[in-house]
Amino acid sequence: MTERADQFSITLAQLNPTVGDVAGNAAKVRAARERARADGADLVVLPELFIAGYPPEDLVLKPAFQSACRAVVEELALETADGGPAVLVGTPFVEDGKLFNACVLLDEGRIAAIRYKVNLPNYGVFDEKRVFARGPVSGPMTIRGVRVGVPICEDTWLEESAEYENVVECLAETGAEIIVVPNGSPYARGKTDIRLSVSVARVTESGLPLVYLNQIGGQDELVFDGASFALNADLSVAAQLPAFEESIATLRWQKDDSGWRCQGPVAILPDGDKADYAACVLGLRDYVGKNGFPGVLLGISGGIDSALCAAIAVDALGVERVRGVMLPFRFTAQVSLDDAATLARHLGFRYEVLPIAKAVNGFEEILADTFKGLPRDITEENLQARTRGTLLMAISNKTGAMVVTTGNKSEMSVGYATLYGDMNGGFNPIKDIYKTEVFRLSALRNDWKPEGALGPSGEVIPASIITRPPTAELRENQTDQDSLPPYEVLDAILERLVEREQPLATIIAAGFDREVVARVDRLLNVAEYKRRQAAPGVKVTRRNFGRDRRYPITNRFRDDGRPLPTPDDRLVSRAGRASAEAIDG
Repeated sequence: MTERADQFSITLAQLNPTVGDVAGNAAKVRAARERARADGADLVVLPELFIAGYPPEDLVLKPAFQSACRAVVEELALETADGGPAVLVGTPFVEDGKLFNACVLLDEGRIAAIRYKVNLPNYGVFDEKRVFARGPVSGPMTIRGVRVGVPICEDTWLEESAEYENVVECLAETGAEIIVVPNGSPYARGKTDIRLSVSVARVTESGLPLVYLNQIGGQDELVFDGASFALNADLSVAAQLPAFEESIATLRWQKDDSGWRCQGPVAILPDGDKADYAACVLGLRDYVGKNGFPGVLLGISGGIDSALCAAIAVDALGVERVRGVMLPFRFTAQVSLDDAATLARHLGFRYEVLPIAKAVNGFEEILADTFKGLPRDITEENLQARTRGTLLMAISNKTGAMVVTTGNKSEMSVGYATLYGDMNGGFNPIKDIYKTEVFRLSALRNDWKPEGALGPSGEVIPASIITRPPTAELRENQTDQDSLPPYEVLDAILERLVEREQPLATIIAAGFDREVVARVDRLLNVAEYKRRQAAPGVKVTRRNFGRDRRYPITNRFRDDGRPLPTPDDRLVSRAGRASAEAIDG
């Protein structure tokens, strides 16, 4: 351990906490500190709210939970009296009756310093203003003779709100030498570049090196990808940790006339489709593992959605924890039966065929007796999907295995998925994956698999499944005029409607057919009630259903596709600034 002010070693503990497992998370802190001690580090840093797990949502409001977090922080603080590395760890912290998102420095047997998160995010998946109080802007901590600034996650994201305090600027002005940022930043496609851009801006403004530590792991629908990094003051990359896996690395900083500098390990990160696939694997693995399921069960249809989900499940859990069931009816084609069997053979998971004709026929007889004289319609067509859902849940009840749901984002968007059939279950790894990407990911998996994947290499999804032309089945409450456009067109329209919230007039002006756009928009709106009842699933886009996009089910507004009128500001009477301020206060 060094006390010299020209050397400073920081161990970055990019680890996977579990929300609510205070004792288990504390055990990870202890193990990371022992690794830091072995490396001769001065400081070990853990991510935002690591003691609680992130995000704790309303769990953090429970006094008993707050007390449990405080108690374990005090235990960890006492343990630092042994002369080993200091610990910088995120935790909820109550002071003066207010609950803060805090980062505490544990050293020399005490809580040596506390910093509170100043800028609380309240957009997208974040809702921190509901549960935390805004902290004051503070100066740096002194750790082993080095002045370390500790902004917490959103405190560096000035681009998100003009009302945010420039915490990094304040730290630089009050003498910080190095900026260390504990984060709980969830994955979304392209997020790595955004984080780097934000951090580069803070380094440029402050002239200080910056360490960005992010957690990894799945928490309900969120996946945290890690991908922690450090930048020198000249914007060169000091270190890059891997994505989607736990990693502990000790960075050795040296100080010269130009300030602090480090050159650590630099990992290669997956991006694009590879990163999305890795996120789906990690999200499913942690949902199953952290919730204590012995394994998973999924319906294998011979189609591409269930094939991709099966590959993800085997990669996440291993073949011994995956069970596939084909549930054929009289409309099931032989090619589907053949492809499903080939898929199971390639991936190696347990597979069985359970015909459902008796069950469907039984339901049909009950309906026929109840509604005598009424013709067959979509009701009977949906019975096979509902029967499959019932049987899958029954097998789940018998075995304890969690049902993996296999509906993709395109068909869930427009309601082409049957409740209690292919939308309901325990978890859906492709819930936020559009159909066009389902095809891309399936082809990708045959040529590549992510680090740590437990499935076999080579072709795992039969080529015949990938090359078979996609067809959109008609599902409940759909009629012939609701048939979908090609998925390339559908997904392009949905991306503009869902991700970008564009008016119909803008989408039409981009070259899409007016009637098709209007039909897709209508289907998107009327399917809101279905999506509310769907299983949770991995978030990979910037705007997923559930956490990001929340629309009322009862909603009569419809965009008519006409250009938006220009507001007439002449009709608005505005109070002068002096009178407005007088009224306000």
